[in-house]
Amino acid sequence: MMSIFLSRRLHRLFFLLAAFAASLPAVHGATPEKLPALNIDIGETSISGLSSGAFASVQFQVAYSSIVKGAGVIAGGPFFCSQGNVLRATTQCSCTIDPAHKLCGVSKTSTELPILVSETRQFAAQGLIDDPANLTRQRVLILAGDKDQTVPVPIAEQLSDYYSLLAVPEKNLVSVRLSKASHTMPTLDYGKDCGVSESPYIGKCKFDAAKVILNWIYGDLKKPKQGPVSARLVQFDQTPYVPGNRFSWSSGMDSTGWAYIPAACARGEACRLHVALHGCKQGQNYLPLRPVQGGDLYYGTTFVRNAGYNRWAESNHIVVLYPQAVSIPDRNPNGCWDWWGYTDENFATRKGVQLSAIRAMVEQITSGRR
Repeated sequence: MMSIFLSRRLHRLFFLLAAFAASLPAVHGATPEKLPALNIDIGETSISGLSSGAFASVQFQVAYSSIVKGAGVIAGGPFFCSQGNVLRATTQCSCTIDPAHKLCGVSKTSTELPILVSETRQFAAQGLIDDPANLTRQRVLILAGDKDQTVPVPIAEQLSDYYSLLAVPEKNLVSVRLSKASHTMPTLDYGKDCGVSESPYIGKCKFDAAKVILNWIYGDLKKPKQGPVSARLVQFDQTPYVPGNRFSWSSGMDSTGWAYIPAACARGEACRLHVALHGCKQGQNYLPLRPVQGGDLYYGTTFVRNAGYNRWAESNHIVVLYPQAVSIPDRNPNGCWDWWGYTDENFATRKGVQLSAIRAMVEQITSGRR
């Protein structure tokens, strides 16, 4: 019993130290900058994410549908799937609490789509989200791995049905299934084996998910340029965008985020904006049990640099915004985005602290439109 007690104490201390480290400015060395105002049409904003980032991407896409051009959802489910209940989130919208499926209640109807569609319309009627009719002009790509036991394929299928019930045209909606993929961000050649679900949760799947998402939303992409790139990876201060000056343990927002800015966009040329949301255990200040590739203690910029977006962004005038969530001991130890209500009951609407913070970042970076 004593060893179990000590283990629990050490586990709690581990996450307390992680959260304390996350509260320090510029953990990774550089002094954080201010997000620039670039020549971007806010209507050219798109979003994608993995796992909790996928659920949060759907929340942002629905809550701010008037400005979103399209979305890529990797291992995610319908809007407001948890209905504010962590048990529903981890047993009916995912198998997070039990990837072995012994206790998991995921089924072909477990997300209760009629309720979610009704809630979506009620939120809109109350002015808490944008008009869902905006979804009909968006382009959406849903990606699921057949070996994903954390967010199984039936959840992706119900997400597709959710969009259909809200009249998203079939021509605007595509679903991709990867037979060998587990719970991971699929890339061409970075990360663990495609069928492995463990840190860094980026998998060598011989499939460029970032390219496929951007191509679906924006149309044919130009090939990446050969040789060194001239873009900048900027670490910026996230705190001005968090409403009410809520500190990290309350908001789940890290003190800094990242933005990949192609040289052409920095010069003032017209560009587009893509928001990429990491998954659980992928935030820059997350402390994995084992060092990530490269031997770093923190997860750091592993997702930012290796998820696959940047090389396509550079050659296609796309700025990539990488907001960062942070661990909260006991409530959110894995640094997930809030899709079940650990921040407050407004997590899925425009009143949600995380969604409104990301919206404010989008407002700032697109404020240089000419």
